[in-house]
Amino acid sequence: MIRSMTGFGDAELDTPAGRLRIEVKTVNHRFFNANVKTPYGFDRHEPAMTEVLKRHFARGHVTASLSLDRSTAAGTQAPAIDLVKARAYFDALQALKRELSLDGEPDLSLLAKFDDVFRAPEPDRVEGVEPEHVSDLTEQAAAACTAMRAAEGERLEADLRGRMSAMSHQLGRLEARAPERLLEHRDRLRQAVLELTEQVDVDEERLAKEIAYLAERWDINEEVVRFRSHLELFREALAGDASEPVGKRLGFLVQEMHREANTIGSKANDAGLSEVAVAIKEEIERLREQVENVE
Repeated sequence: MIRSMTGFGDAELDTPAGRLRIEVKTVNHRFFNANVKTPYGFDRHEPAMTEVLKRHFARGHVTASLSLDRSTAAGTQAPAIDLVKARAYFDALQALKRELSLDGEPDLSLLAKFDDVFRAPEPDRVEGVEPEHVSDLTEQAAAACTAMRAAEGERLEADLRGRMSAMSHQLGRLEARAPERLLEHRDRLRQAVLELTEQVDVDEERLAKEIAYLAERWDINEEVVRFRSHLELFREALAGDASEPVGKRLGFLVQEMHREANTIGSKANDAGLSEVAVAIKEEIERLREQVENVE
């Protein structure tokens, strides 16, 4: 069983300060890379959120976003008043009146036009949002994301197994075609000798030695055996219990399959074998693309 590195999960909690919401998104990445986004003043929760994410995800680019919807709060907190600034504005207006000999007096409506006299309550000072709320919600959102990654992993596994079955079939074609290629070459070589010597009998011993040399040079049995071994190891990794990430191991096996396919292609010297080798490489490339998204 494998897990995909693409997933999404979210969780919400109603608090006296409003509705707290956390979203966790993951995409493929070679290593664990966390990006935690919080509103102003909530940055003190980021280390704890990151630790939760580390427990759930071994690899991948992980983005966790925290938000607080104040419109759902049970009550409304009054804004803070900056009396120091209010007095400073009032004194400045009085001085302006004296210096320019203006009429009228500074009043509340005039002071209220200065935005920085009133301050909204800072998010980290909102009562009702506790550190355990944030940690618990991160756990829930991460667990939901993990469940989605597992479901996507099942679909990935089905596709990967299909690719391996296709490659096993192509390897069977290679094994069937390889001896036929030698026999056909032997017959062509005998005919060429007969034509060159004007129907003089062919030295069968010399011909047999030449064919034996070519058989050793063109032999792909070792590559096919190693390729099948890689496929079996790949299947074993897929059949694991997902307690450990297998993406890197699968990536290594794909790399080794590609190496064997290249060697087979270089030894082909036959249109049929070359065609099969190309088909195997195409399956390997599709396999590589899918494995990049496996945790």
